[in-house]
Amino acid sequence: MAFYTDSQREQQALHDSQRLADAVAGAIVQTELSPQHAGFIASRDFFFLSTVNGRGEPTVSYKGGAPGFVRVDDDKTLSFPIFDGNGMFLSAGNIAETAKIGMLFIDFETPDRVRVQATATLSEDASALAEFPGAIALVQARIDHVFINCARYIHKHQRLQSSPHVPDATGAQPHATWKRIDMLQDHLSDADRERTREAGGSITEEQYGQALMNGET
Repeated sequence: MAFYTDSQREQQALHDSQRLADAVAGAIVQTELSPQHAGFIASRDFFFLSTVNGRGEPTVSYKGGAPGFVRVDDDKTLSFPIFDGNGMFLSAGNIAETAKIGMLFIDFETPDRVRVQATATLSEDASALAEFPGAIALVQARIDHVFINCARYIHKHQRLQSSPHVPDATGAQPHATWKRIDMLQDHLSDADRERTREAGGSITEEQYGQALMNGET
């Protein structure tokens, strides 16, 4: 199994950790999901997604949903939805361009974590999207490597509540507060402008900033 790159090997040699790195990879790195991996992933309501564009520039984003919104299709495949966002489509664009992704699943309360490296594709197939209420696109990730990672540096946090913006079983979700900012109204879709009106009208950047600081977004 080719896991380490030449540059990673050079760093291991520099710090005399080649033998340890080989032992760790041999013990934990797999190319298929084990029942332990699958159960942990299926229990999560968020993960961190890393992607890279064609210029080699990475980005990392937080993806949240209802518990189990990342679906384990089989021992080699995960599927997860892309919900309504800010219109930038950084992750989706990067997936379409380079396909390589990283997924970090964390339980901050135990703590525990699972890391996934995968090759991903985008789908907008209507029948597939129907299985993920509120999704505007679907990512299907083919597992390259997966492993449980040491949790000793994870700070423990207590979970308070789910985000009210996670789509419900019908796909409905509240209108995003930032979409009410006055300077953005001319750039929104007709549907989103109508939702702004229904939500009470536009707000200033300052009002949005205050709502953000108060945790009301």
